[in-house]
Amino acid sequence: MQKSLRSAEYARLIEILVAARHKAGIRQQALAKKLGRPQSFIAKYEGGERRIDLVEFVAIARALGANPLKLFRDFLTERPVKAPRKSVIG
Repeated sequence: MQKSLRSAEYARLIEILVAARHKAGIRQQALAKKLGRPQSFIAKYEGGERRIDLVEFVAIARALGANPLKLFRDFLTERPVKAPRKSVIG
């Protein structure tokens, strides 16, 4: 298993989180505020510059109003990521 920010598995996890943020219609700035973090925290993990741990994953999912178990299950079952066509910019 490749242990890297550049691994396909990690990229897929981030795709799932970004799709969940878009689905929720939440911008990076608003998500950061909910998490009590700077907007750069969101930009860095979404851009592949920073890894997130399990606790952060759960906090992010909950801040998006998403079920962390469902998101993780989607990751494990390798379901296609369904991102809405509507663009939400940072």
